[in-house]
Amino acid sequence: MLPNRLLLMLFSAFLLTAAGCSHYRPAPAAFHAALQEPYRLDAGDNIRLLVYEEDDLSQTYAVDQAGYVSIPLVGLVPARGRTAQELELDIAAKLANGFLRDPDVAVEVDRYRPVFIMGEVGAAGQYLYVPGMTVQKAIAAAGGFSTRAYQGSVDITRTVNGEVMTGRVPISDPLLPGDTVYVRERLF
Repeated sequence: MLPNRLLLMLFSAFLLTAAGCSHYRPAPAAFHAALQEPYRLDAGDNIRLLVYEEDDLSQTYAVDQAGYVSIPLVGLVPARGRTAQELELDIAAKLANGFLRDPDVAVEVDRYRPVFIMGEVGAAGQYLYVPGMTVQKAIAAAGGFSTRAYQGSVDITRTVNGEVMTGRVPISDPLLPGDTVYVRERLF
């Protein structure tokens, strides 16, 4: 009778331990669907504004912490959550409203907001995002895996449609600007 009771206690302890480790789940569908959507601007991005025949306006501008871009003549223009094309149309409309006749405007992302790498890597910190960056490439930029790192998958925290979500993904998964990557420690 005692061995069964001992076995039951060990099994219960195992279940409690496993339940405590299960707060990270595989990435939800919206997590990967965000990779297919057009890029949305946010604080930390820099845009390049090109206004035909207006060299003074054609410059690089930063999206500030409040999510706005400050453009001469126009003032603050909301950029957070908008695509470069949506911002382009808005700036063109504001310039056409008393400043320029039929402005020809182009907006492109000059520099994306950084990705953040934490956990078992050589040098945790923030790193410049480049289009096409995968988890593996970001970890390489952060000095590679530490000797204690679990190398099979990582946890990524990403904002999707204003909601912050975390999911466990393989290291071959692509990243988005602003993602936070957490490399876990292996158990053995």
